[in-house]
Amino acid sequence: MKKLVLLVLLLSSFAGWSQNPIAYDLFDKALKKAEVGNTKGAIDDYSKAIRIDPLFASAYLNRALLKQKLGDIKGALNDVNTTIKIEPKRSDAYTTRADINYKAKDYKSTIEDCTMSISLNEKDYIAYNLRGLSNFHAQNKKNACADFTKAIQLGSQSAVKNKKMFCK
Repeated sequence: MKKLVLLVLLLSSFAGWSQNPIAYDLFDKALKKAEVGNTKGAIDDYSKAIRIDPLFASAYLNRALLKQKLGDIKGALNDVNTTIKIEPKRSDAYTTRADINYKAKDYKSTIEDCTMSISLNEKDYIAYNLRGLSNFHAQNKKNACADFTKAIQLGSQSAVKNKKMFCK
């Protein structure tokens, strides 16, 4: 999960930028606070950036990840859903929502979001691995093993472990 949070934070810093320099500066401060473990301070700075620029998709997505880390699942889902409304072709937002839904054991929604993410970014090995896990829990071993295999081809180490465990 920690790797997913860092990956999405880094990826989201390249897309969905604000045109407002003050919002951008707050976003940058939030990233730095998150890197050193000041989660609440980072959330506050993302919130300030969003108040300045309500269409700042990257700020919503990063705030969602941090809210999820603190256990605020409802808040995280609200933020990631807002990200998707602002940027509906943003694959990392669907992968993030899939991760939230997976932890809530909503495997059907996880599979749907992973499938959407993969349709937008066919190299998203996190989505393949997560969809594989969800397919396994949904009693679809064949699809699970196919997803793990694809995730492995794309470089996922977690999928190697999952395939060994679930595809015997």
